[in-house]
Amino acid sequence: MMKRVMSMMLALGWSAGLWAAEVPADLVMPGVTHDAPAAGKRVRQYHPNYQDTEVHHILYLPTDWVKGKKYPVMVEYAGNQWKDYPGTVEGCHLGYGISGGKGVIWLCLPFVDGKNQRNATQWWGDVPATVGYCQDTVKRTCEEFGGDASKVYLAGFSRGAIACHYIGLHNDEIAALWRGFVCHSHYDGVRSWGYPESDRASALVRLKRLGNRPQFISQERSIDATKAYLEAVDPDGNHTFLALPFDHHTDAWVLRDLPERKVLRDWFQKTLEDGVP
Repeated sequence: MMKRVMSMMLALGWSAGLWAAEVPADLVMPGVTHDAPAAGKRVRQYHPNYQDTEVHHILYLPTDWVKGKKYPVMVEYAGNQWKDYPGTVEGCHLGYGISGGKGVIWLCLPFVDGKNQRNATQWWGDVPATVGYCQDTVKRTCEEFGGDASKVYLAGFSRGAIACHYIGLHNDEIAALWRGFVCHSHYDGVRSWGYPESDRASALVRLKRLGNRPQFISQERSIDATKAYLEAVDPDGNHTFLALPFDHHTDAWVLRDLPERKVLRDWFQKTLEDGVP
């Protein structure tokens, strides 16, 4: 199949400072509980190896979840703690905004801080532990709750967007999990961040594991830097680009009835159907 690059730029004429006030949220995030998993509930869970620690993840089963049926899975990583953004699994929004709470299992995973036995709110924690936690939890979620292993996506905001490759393409085994990727605001390899293997050469090793799988790549105000990077290093890649017409560094835009959210949802549905946007 021939690879392609698609660019979507929506010129809406909005004021960058007014989007939140002018477009109120039409989705309200469910609160996190310690209940047993059930349809429409967002619950805290623990990996068996971390039962006596603060390391945890969040599982959401859609409102239409029925035991025995199969559902796509959206795995998500949070951004770094920054200003009023908590940098926690509880603070993720992308998966809920993409699905509207229906038809998709949503799994928010931690960056494992093994030393302090908690979730890292800045960068990666213990990378091998984070990778292992992801692989085990995705597998267990598919086995126990009807996740369709052929329709597992990885999404992330800011740090989480970088994690789509830094963690999600860390090695061949974890890279094989994903059907597609949603990277909002930042992208692995566009710039160096100072942590080990954030350089472009290392990022290109990870990028090779992507193959022709589809990616939805968005950024507030301008997507030009990421688009230029990928046009240089992966010109035949299966990338869809979207620039959002505001400056806010946030993933909460998916909780609003915006044209951009529809573009993202349409991309997701199309890739579920045939694997390409």
